[in-house]
Amino acid sequence: MIPSLSSITSRLHLKQLRLLIALADHGSLLKAAEQVALTQPGASKALQEIETTLGAQLFVRTNRGLEATDLGHCVIRYARLIQTDLAHLREDMIGIMQGHGGRLALGVIMGAVPLLTDALTRLLEKRPALSVEIVEDTSARLLRLLDQGRLDMAICRTSISQQPHLYDSINIHNEKLAVVANIHHPLAQQDRLQLGDLADSRWVVYSANMPMRLLLEREFHEANLRFPLHLLETTSAFTTLSLLQRNPSFVALMSVDVAQFCTRFGMTAILPLALQSRSEPYQLVTRHGSMRSSVAQLFIDEFAEVPPEMA
Repeated sequence: MIPSLSSITSRLHLKQLRLLIALADHGSLLKAAEQVALTQPGASKALQEIETTLGAQLFVRTNRGLEATDLGHCVIRYARLIQTDLAHLREDMIGIMQGHGGRLALGVIMGAVPLLTDALTRLLEKRPALSVEIVEDTSARLLRLLDQGRLDMAICRTSISQQPHLYDSINIHNEKLAVVANIHHPLAQQDRLQLGDLADSRWVVYSANMPMRLLLEREFHEANLRFPLHLLETTSAFTTLSLLQRNPSFVALMSVDVAQFCTRFGMTAILPLALQSRSEPYQLVTRHGSMRSSVAQLFIDEFAEVPPEMA
């Protein structure tokens, strides 16, 4: 049985976590002991204490040395996360003490990447020593990272959450959507298209129940058209672009900002199809009641200076 959280936190030490990482890296108790400045008997005793604290066997002996069990791999992964968080803590402290720098962890959905990069570029002009981590993912996953404290904030949508009251959000941009394709798509040179012209096309789309996917489904429903059956589902902008590049007959739905960026560099063509549905606005989201660092507030201020309709 796995002990309680209070039991684990009161008994587990950072040096023990370092030992776990060293064991995972070397597979040898002797080499791991040397790396964390312990004797081999001391390292063996420390490993026993860790396994007792966590109530699980983390390593097994094989003819190749020590190998992590499934639970061991799980614990090692979190040990590495804790070590990374401590490195970020030190980095933040140095930035605060020196009066500049600091660190910011930001999440963003694909369509809002140009919006984030514009705001971040303005911020970096004011804070050139700032370190930034950017995670691009779906709104659902970004909200989970906010819950875990892995992100300071995210540009996404809270409507996908069953508990949107857990977040503070500001509408920062009214998203517009466009249908894009390879520049050699058979309909790329048309003056005007109807959705029915693309009904038999193979679409690259977001997964079911995501806002952009729901909007496209609504467009087909209101046009009295059957939603395409043979879909390619992805949340990756790069995968979408790669599919469009290799398959001139494919089409995809993107934010206008991303579509214009890709078209400007000759990667895609925006098809002349006017969509009737309005998309939900992008939101700048933080965890409700969370403390904001000074650099996080500066990032928020970048959006306060730009009206939502102009962002």
